[in-house]
Amino acid sequence: MKRLVAAAIALGIAATGCSGARSASALLPVSGLQFGDGTMSLSRAGAHSTRAPKDAAAAPAGWSSTATQAFSLKNATDLGALDPSKTLTVRLGLQLHNVDALKQAVQSRAKLSPAQIKASYGPTADEVAKVTTYLQSQGLSNVVVEPNNVLISASGSAGAIAKAFNTTLHGFSVNGATVFANTAPAYVPSTLNGIVVAVLGLNDVKTYNVAPRKGTLAINHAPAATSATAPQPESPCAISSVFIVGLPSPQPIPTPQAYTTGCPRNYTPSDYWRAYDVNSSPAASSVNVAIMTEGNPRPAIDAFRINEQGDGLPQVPVVLKQVGLASPDVNPVAIDEWTLDMTASTGMAGAVNTLYVYATTSLTDSDIALMYNHWVTDDLAPIGNSSFGGCEVYQYVDGAMLIDDEVLLEGAAQGQTMFASTGDTGSFCSVGNPNGVPGGAPLMEYPAASPYVVAVGGTTLWSQVDGSYQGESAWNAGGGGVSQFEYSPYWQNGVQPASSTPVGLTFRGLPDVAMDADIQTGMIIYLADQGWTVIGGTSLASPLAAGMWARMLQQHSNVGFAAPALYHAFAVSNPGNKYVGPPPTISVGPFHDVISGSNGAFTATPNYDYTTGLGSVDVDALNAVIGS
Repeated sequence: MKRLVAAAIALGIAATGCSGARSASALLPVSGLQFGDGTMSLSRAGAHSTRAPKDAAAAPAGWSSTATQAFSLKNATDLGALDPSKTLTVRLGLQLHNVDALKQAVQSRAKLSPAQIKASYGPTADEVAKVTTYLQSQGLSNVVVEPNNVLISASGSAGAIAKAFNTTLHGFSVNGATVFANTAPAYVPSTLNGIVVAVLGLNDVKTYNVAPRKGTLAINHAPAATSATAPQPESPCAISSVFIVGLPSPQPIPTPQAYTTGCPRNYTPSDYWRAYDVNSSPAASSVNVAIMTEGNPRPAIDAFRINEQGDGLPQVPVVLKQVGLASPDVNPVAIDEWTLDMTASTGMAGAVNTLYVYATTSLTDSDIALMYNHWVTDDLAPIGNSSFGGCEVYQYVDGAMLIDDEVLLEGAAQGQTMFASTGDTGSFCSVGNPNGVPGGAPLMEYPAASPYVVAVGGTTLWSQVDGSYQGESAWNAGGGGVSQFEYSPYWQNGVQPASSTPVGLTFRGLPDVAMDADIQTGMIIYLADQGWTVIGGTSLASPLAAGMWARMLQQHSNVGFAAPALYHAFAVSNPGNKYVGPPPTISVGPFHDVISGSNGAFTATPNYDYTTGLGSVDVDALNAVIGS
């Protein structure tokens, strides 16, 4: 912990109190943060007051600051001013009202409707009118106000947009790609002070990464579209089966061979039921689940259908929800990610009523914010999954963290839960990101760092001879640690280890829970670009947790946002005294408390830790606790 506090001081973290009725999120203000080659003076709009750095410049006369700051990309070449005629789309984030009361609604597990939230907490019609009038006065068009009034989109030339927000826009070359970004903070007229808190879309850097861990099956595939028999495995944990390799015909998946000792192995969805104790908990046949995607996810839906048939699971209705402009992007890595999300979430759930696939235009902060807002305002699915993330510093700097937290808070107050993977680089953000976004210790990944999601870390899962649970260890690449920008939510009080900052505040700890993620114990899956293979990472753990929670909602529809319920279930459980394994694991009520393994800076210990959070879940036991 001393290491983290020292790092926080090095980052220049400074804050005073956060109070008032218009507090938007649990963000920790940062000043003088080194980002790439530049030093930026960060401040937070709304009721969060910040101790400004010595070199902070006041907003120009007649203008007010927003959360959107200038930044410099790592290892990038500045190409000069952006073509002023280039057409851009910006999205303005507006400040919520009465946020403390909205947080209290989450604490009381109220399930408000979007209409109730808009009426009591949303930006007012008068505030919206002031913003739209200003945008139109600056020559911007296609002005669209989202149903909850939190986001307003507008299009215009780069020159007009730079003028409207008193900023500068430059092009950059990063690792062979050309992007643009603002090289000065974004301001709004003083008449919009306290109304507009962030301006998204001033860059087109893809800040989020998708990178599921893929392996190979321990089996020989025949070269033609015929049946093939694998040789007997050398290890009792390997796989042996007969299957069809012709594509695209539906194929039975390889089935694990019986083995005589507990060990790590690969799993099918129904194997996870056995390993995580799904016996009496019903399939989530009445629950809707949503998957967050980018580009064109149709190839992933096709692969998902093959998985359903191969896994022997019912075919669930799929509804594609396009967000913003449709994109032709069919990046194979992303398609594999979306296939995994669909297969693992519905497979763990046993079935769902409808699977909503939200598809946004790109993995930029602006497009992701719009997708989250659609999921919340549609209010069609109480469960969402985001198996992507990026170093939290970026979302803090461009203001997306502030806006996304507002939107996700609204979702939590509606009883919606977003599950998010914590990343596959252990206790550190990945360094040298190909998109030019700087990374490195001790930052966590966003959106997992948001207090209004359930952050899911990773384990290595061992099972008994009959497939039942044996034990888990922390996966060495599972994301976990302490956010440098988000405060701890109340449900982590008394559970999360003390992590005081230099100013006496408490950071959000990650993860909340963990599930299987190790590629050595990953899930057998059909992927469009590989056929049957094995996949892992927290990209697997997060949808597994989402599917687990769907089973809870099938039987207990009034639970509300999952995070407080999970921490409450841990708090009311008797101290663990039942050891299982190997790997050594303690049963604590409905949780498997993982006590071995490390993710780099942190080691698994009894109770909550920064490798696996509360631990993994015994599904039937959690169902019983929530029911009580």
